[in-house]
Amino acid sequence: MNIKSFLRATSACALTVTLAQNVAAEEAADPTIIVTGRAASDEAEERATKTPGGTDIVSHEDYADKTIVSLRDTLAFSPGVYTQPRFGQEVRISIRGSGLSRGFHMRGLTLLQDGIPINLADDNGDFQELEPIFFDHLEVYRGANALRFGSGSLGGAINGVTPTGDNAKGLYLRGDVGSFNFDRGLASYGAGDENANVWAAISADSHDGDRQHARRDSIRFNGNVGLRISDVISTRFYGGATTLDQELPGALNAANALNVPRTGNFVGDQARDINSIRIQNRTRFDWGQSRLDVGAFLNAKELYHPIFQVVDQVSTDRGVFARYDREGEGWSLTLGGESRWGTIDAKRFVNVNGKRGALTFDADQTARTSNIYGEIRFSPVAQLTLVAGGIYADGFRKQAQIVPTAVTASASFNAFSPKVGLLWEPTSDVKFFANYSKSAEFPTFVELAQIAAFVPVKAQTAWTGEIGTRGKAGWASWDVAFYRASVTREMLQFTVGPDIPASTFNADKTRHQGVEAAFSAEPTDWLRFRQIWQYSDFRFVNDAQYGNNRLPVVPKHVLRSEVRIGSDDLHIAPNLEWVPQGAWADYRNTTRTSSYTLLGISGGARVLDGVDLFVDARNLTNEKAIGDVSAAILATPASVIYYPVERRAIYGGIRARF
Repeated sequence: MNIKSFLRATSACALTVTLAQNVAAEEAADPTIIVTGRAASDEAEERATKTPGGTDIVSHEDYADKTIVSLRDTLAFSPGVYTQPRFGQEVRISIRGSGLSRGFHMRGLTLLQDGIPINLADDNGDFQELEPIFFDHLEVYRGANALRFGSGSLGGAINGVTPTGDNAKGLYLRGDVGSFNFDRGLASYGAGDENANVWAAISADSHDGDRQHARRDSIRFNGNVGLRISDVISTRFYGGATTLDQELPGALNAANALNVPRTGNFVGDQARDINSIRIQNRTRFDWGQSRLDVGAFLNAKELYHPIFQVVDQVSTDRGVFARYDREGEGWSLTLGGESRWGTIDAKRFVNVNGKRGALTFDADQTARTSNIYGEIRFSPVAQLTLVAGGIYADGFRKQAQIVPTAVTASASFNAFSPKVGLLWEPTSDVKFFANYSKSAEFPTFVELAQIAAFVPVKAQTAWTGEIGTRGKAGWASWDVAFYRASVTREMLQFTVGPDIPASTFNADKTRHQGVEAAFSAEPTDWLRFRQIWQYSDFRFVNDAQYGNNRLPVVPKHVLRSEVRIGSDDLHIAPNLEWVPQGAWADYRNTTRTSSYTLLGISGGARVLDGVDLFVDARNLTNEKAIGDVSAAILATPASVIYYPVERRAIYGGIRARF
């Protein structure tokens, strides 16, 4: 029996024992979720409300009844976050058009777990390493509002926060099964108090996917240990490990995406297999009105990635960080800095049915990304807070190519991004905000290393203005932000061919503007409504080649709605996703995808104290539509750049805590 089978068998046995013994949960009145208290997410929400810009906190309760396949399932109702599944855990993720044309991996966002970056030292990222089923909550800071995470990108930052032993005590078990041979087991355990605590979780899943050649298998571990050394000093060590094997079904032409979405690509046995280990420490010195966090981290990853060739990389990234917060009478201050540096042993081979053939490329890549940042908040009167700050970032990339020829290339970048803003609170429940900021994004090896001597891709910068409001009135609450970003040298990509990664170019001037809106209402204890609307107007500005054409990939409007009827004892929640007009597929604006509407329903029931059942049904009408595209210069229906929406699927499971 392998590790995965053992984990599933153990989880199943434990659940059976739980049901047989009818063990009462420690807090039976609450939904059976991974955490037993909301202290951490409440603190995060308090910090978010003091930010003069777009932020929100997504708690585990918000998606407990969902089968969590990808980040899309956790962030579907986070305003302004565009998450579009491509297949399995592969999802396009973009905020305010960040990295919108990157058809693989991720750019323009800082992804963190427990405040530590997942991004590599060159800022490239694999979001598949974040496992949302482990999280207590997610913190979403859009645009320059992510300064507190050391992020100066157009999109901002998303931080997944895992539980600790003092707020997730006891044993928690979860099992999911469903369509396309999906099954997952999760077991976590927490113990201790504020002086010493430990939390650990392990999960394993297997899924054939809703398309051919889309099978995924993974095993993941996450844990942390916290110690209070004195009244002032506390420390926490984190550890995580991931083994992920993912077949890639690839893109389709429009006809196959719409008529036979099950179709997958078997050519070259394309895949993305990841083995990674993350170790980190955060130590806090708390003197009451001031606080200092310092820490370090080490991320080691192996990537085996058969595509047009076999990409074989071994990377090691290290980093240190520090953040100082000071609270005064009517003012507060934040100062911080971070440095990440890493190496990649990058090789490529001829793809022989997914196996290594002849060596075609061998290079040593080194990268560094560092920043220092600061922000001061001042309240001249009780209801008004003024904010000023900035971040200085420095980056270095070097590639020493050995095969096929010896060539060395390097590039350096630096930028200062200032920010000003204000927060007005006419009442304790209503806030208005505005800010104006600059962002900067440096090219990664994906953009630079298209040829041995580096392509002269320049850093992308933008000035963004934002106004908005959030608050609540009675049983209704809202979060609305309007933004407009004037982008210079936006890094855009286009598909060269069905098996060749996209090429990158700098546009001259582009504009990203839109609306990020969320509304929720809970008129009674048994009825809750929530809805998000994204309006995205991304386009060239007087471009010599493309004029004022719209940028491809992201549709103009996206609406998601959900109505939850019932209580924790028994509830159902119908949901809807509506894209009234599809996105452009190309920069010339000749081909647009069609509109679509997806209907789903989730629900849950408490069968025993400490034991809940849940169900999650998706695309109930089995709608056939194109959900995502890889940007092209000129697209036609025959272009192999289209990804179908998820086919009809039904998942269900059980959660238990004791």
